[in-house]
Order: sequence, then structure tokens, then C-alpha cells
Amino acid sequence: MTAQIVGHWINGKVVAGGGAHQAIRNPATGAEVGKVALADASVIEAAVAAATAASAVWADTPLPRRVQVLYKFRELIIQNMDKIAELITEQHGKTLDDARGEINRGLEAVEVACSVPASIKGEMTAQTGPNIDTYSVLHPIGVCLGITPFNFPVMIPLGMLSIAIAAGNAFILKPSEQDPGPALLIARLAQQAGLPDGVLNVVNGGRDTVEALIDHPEVGAVSFVGSTPAAHAVYMRGAAAGKRVQALGGAKNHMVVMPDANLDSAADALSSAAFGSAGQRCMAITTAVAVGPIADQLVAKVAERTRAVKIGRGTDEGVEMGPLINGSSQNRVRGLIRSAREAGATVVIDRSEEDVAGCPAGYFVGPTLVDGVTTEMDIYQQEVFGPVLIVLRVNSLDEAVEIIKRNKYGNGAAIFTRDGNAARIFQRYVPAGQIGINVPIPVPVASYAFAGWKASAFGDNGIHNGAWRFYTRPKHVTARWSEPPVGVDLGFRPN
Repeated sequence: MTAQIVGHWINGKVVAGGGAHQAIRNPATGAEVGKVALADASVIEAAVAAATAASAVWADTPLPRRVQVLYKFRELIIQNMDKIAELITEQHGKTLDDARGEINRGLEAVEVACSVPASIKGEMTAQTGPNIDTYSVLHPIGVCLGITPFNFPVMIPLGMLSIAIAAGNAFILKPSEQDPGPALLIARLAQQAGLPDGVLNVVNGGRDTVEALIDHPEVGAVSFVGSTPAAHAVYMRGAAAGKRVQALGGAKNHMVVMPDANLDSAADALSSAAFGSAGQRCMAITTAVAVGPIADQLVAKVAERTRAVKIGRGTDEGVEMGPLINGSSQNRVRGLIRSAREAGATVVIDRSEEDVAGCPAGYFVGPTLVDGVTTEMDIYQQEVFGPVLIVLRVNSLDEAVEIIKRNKYGNGAAIFTRDGNAARIFQRYVPAGQIGINVPIPVPVASYAFAGWKASAFGDNGIHNGAWRFYTRPKHVTARWSEPPVGVDLGFRPN
């Protein structure tokens, strides 16, 4: 499925570029399935020049025309869903079912973008002075940059570029070089939908490419999703260059299980949220907080489900969980499991080195359950980003909330309970951007914003429906159409 060389997409054409190439590997087998061209300075300049030229024309394009392009774009994504999903599975490793779910989530953002006529309206106040009206209008930024992670090669790009383009901007997408194929396909579909050349460009590369794009004077806004250290670096660099920046980082998402919760439902939710996509989701539940006497029962139920997860190639029938993205991630996750055992935790189920038939070189780490974890252990302090669920035991809801408050991350948190007062306390006092009540992964629909708190996000606005104000800037106008007063007045007066 993958082209031999995944190039850049600039001004409506594939560009091979004069830089180096990097192998693209199927994580389930370790086999090379293609190469990605890495940008050099000429590619970066060409992409920014194309976006700059196209942005002025696109910004003047009437809103109904923009919406028609987005409608067509949505239909083309639906028509090509299987092809996109196969690319995701080949280059990322997640199951085909999970890949289709990711695409459908991305489509929500395209649908929100189609509401642009109602979403970027300004404001007006009449008679703010004698025969004077004051109003605001929203203008596009110009050229916007999106730097997206390997774990959602379609959903996050669509979440960024759909709103940015609907608002009248040109967009440069810098996808992960580990699974860049879907981005190129998305760009082709946007062109087929009628998006003018240059409005959407794709540039592949690593850190040097990211820094050059952030520093470029024609780039006005930067959106990023990735690890917290990288998010902070992007935020600082972009802010120093005077750019508008939103940078979403890592997570340590907790799910509190109260004594009154339905333990079977809670165990199902924990297993699904911890092991789906091999734990490589920024909203994955990594930490179960068992309150009171139900801990032993809960761990036993989760252990039963952990043993039953079927791992393998994402294309194989019945497989529920695929591999990690690369060998480095595999070694890091296995190392954190070993460190937890050495620190005194109980590894209840350890499938981290389980062999997968037919995939001896794949980057698999099987689902693993670790009990008796304390907040001082590395496996709690670090973002594992793998299929590992850790369990902390506490005596009260207050103690659980305090643990979450002390954690440096604030992406999401959930509580399972039948007690409305406990749920209200949780949603009121837990410092996280997304709260779930009997919902383990509380990613809001795209008509709401998505953004974490604390070290999980830098900047503001978030992505999806919260990004309209990020991708536009207000212009405030004070207007009088009657004859102005006669005479010079050097005082600073009201209108």
C-alpha cells in the first residue's frame, strides 16, 4: 500500500526534495515498507512560499465556497476510509478497527469546520458614542503550521487543518516521520475536493525541520501535539519568535473507582482505556486509583481481562491490540515494568515480552497490570505510553483527588461511581482539561474544545471547536458616518 518514497506535498504536487531519507517500518514486523523524504532548506522555503501566496487568495474566498470544499473533502475521506485505515495500520500498527475509529473522530472536526459561517462571526455595538458604532471582525492569521504526533496520523491533523483552513488560512502540516503516508493521502483528497493548490502543504522531517518552520517569518501560528518536553520547547521557541502557539503535551490520566461502582463495568473500562491502541493515546487511562475495600476485587477482574486481550498484526482477524511504534518504545516500556518490580510493586500480569506468532521482529509489548504502585515510583512519575495499567490504593475520595492534584499532568481524569455528590466533587476539584464520569476516556466531541491543564498543555484555546479564535485575530473598528464635530480638541475624550 505504501509508496516507495513518501514525498512532500507542495503547491498541489508531490516533491521528492533534496534532503535525506528515513525508513518507514511496519511496527508489527519491523520490515521496511517505504522511505520518507526529509526536508532540506529548499523544501521548507518552497512550502512557505506556496502557503503565503495561496493564503491571500483563500482568505478572500467567500465562506460558502470554503464550506463546499470541506463538504466534498468529508465525502472523499469517507469514500477512502478503508484505504486510509490500511495505511494507518501498516505504518502505525493499530488495528484496522481502531484506525477507522480514528478517522471517524477526525471527520467530526471536518464537520465542525463546515459551520464556519456561524463560527467566525464578529460583534457589534451601536451608538458607543454620538453616531458612532463599534464592531469587530475576525481575520485569518495567514500561514499556520501543524506539528502532529505518530499516534494519531489522521485524527489530529484533521482536527487542526480543518478549522484553520475553514477560517481562511493556508496550512503546513508536519506529520510524524514514522507514519507520514496518511498525511500525503489526505492532501491529495483535499485537492480532489477543490482546495486550491498551496492552501494545504505537507512537509516531512525531524527536529531541524520543525525549528526552521517555527522560525520562518511568514508562519504566524503553530499548533503542536506530542510529548511534554517537546511541547514546552515548541511553545518557548514559537513565543520567542512572536508566534501564536498552542502546544499540547503528555499525560498521566487517572481513573478513580469508588466502592459503590459497578466493578465489572469499571474493569471493562480500565482494560479498554489502558490497552486500546497499545496504550499509545494521550487520553489512555494509565493509572487506576482504587478507593477503599474494592481494590482486590477490581485487580482480579482487570487481571482476567488483561490475560484475554488478543495481540498481533492489526490486519489479522480478531486482533484487539497491535505493537508499539518502534523498538525504542518497546525497550523503554519494558524497562519501566522492570523498574516497578524492583521498586516493590507487584506485577500481577506481565505480557510485556510475549512472543507474537509470525512477528518475531515486531515491536510488541503485551498488556501488563502492575499493582501496589506508589507515587514515588518511576512507572508513576513518567508517561509510559504503552499498554501498562498501574494500580494505586487509597482510602478515600479526598486522598484520590489529592494524588491527581499533585501530579504534574492534567490532560484527563475519570471517576466510576453511582454517587452524584462524589462525581460532583471530582469534576469540581480535579485539575484536568477533560473529566469523565463513568466514561473512561472523556475526549469531548469536536463541537467542544480539547486541551489539557498543567504540563499537558501550553498556550490556550485548544483544538477542534476551541480553535476558531486561535486561527483568527480580531480587528476592532470604530466608525462614524455622520459629519464629525467641527473644531480641534486635544483632550482625550469619550467617543
